[in-house]
Amino acid sequence: MTRQVLFEHKRPGKRIIRIVQGDLTQEHVDAIVNAANEQLAHGGGVAGAISQKGGPAIQQESEAWVREHGPVYTGSAAITGAGRLPARYVIHAVGPIWGSGHEEAKLASAVQSALDLAEQYELESISIPAISSGIFGFPKPLCAQVILQTILEWFSERQATHLREINLCNIDAHTARIFEQTARTLLNVGSDKE
Repeated sequence: MTRQVLFEHKRPGKRIIRIVQGDLTQEHVDAIVNAANEQLAHGGGVAGAISQKGGPAIQQESEAWVREHGPVYTGSAAITGAGRLPARYVIHAVGPIWGSGHEEAKLASAVQSALDLAEQYELESISIPAISSGIFGFPKPLCAQVILQTILEWFSERQATHLREINLCNIDAHTARIFEQTARTLLNVGSDKE
């Protein structure tokens, strides 16, 4: 599939937020974010695609992480290598299952945890999918709003970061368009220039 940038927003400090329709596993960034479960068992959805294309190393490292640290609780994240993927790392963020309570806060926490890990590892670029909006059932429009607002708040709270490029990358057109519309609404289309 051909990668398509649907929207780009430049922030102060040469930071860029992009809405991308494309294959997350093909993103040439420092890290991609996996929509993971607490056991880091990468069976289906985004996690399954990442594990399949990245090779067995990702699942093996994930299992080792869980053995050492215990489950990755909802709202938090873990990091492993990226196997055969073009990215250097996979950040495994665990979003909430819709209906579990406090879903918006849990999703915001998962995204913030992923961004914090990227900063801790001094990464400059990251690609994030619509965490929790697949089999976990989080409504896509609300998902887009929470993820974008969390990124904007994370940037606004930090004058200087290593992280310069955040791509919100989804393979299906429907989800990508929802993220594009949400970004245009939140960022007031005309304000994408410094």
